[in-house]
Amino acid sequence: MNADGIVALVTAAGIELTDRRRNAEGDGWSLSFANGATVEVGDDGSARIAGKGSKAVRGLLDLPPAPRRV
Repeated sequence: MNADGIVALVTAAGIELTDRRRNAEGDGWSLSFANGATVEVGDDGSARIAGKGSKAVRGLLDLPPAPRRV
């Protein structure tokens, strides 16, 4: 999975991209969406999703649910 693919899928569902920038480590992208979700996409294809709208974005990207914290 890459940043362009994620942006295409999420914006096609009507969720606007509000910010796209290289991450602090320089090894991937940080994508922010209007629903409050943030996706960290590594150049290696890894993806981490966080934020208020993460459940909706996770579903669009067909990723498993986030692990529950105990």
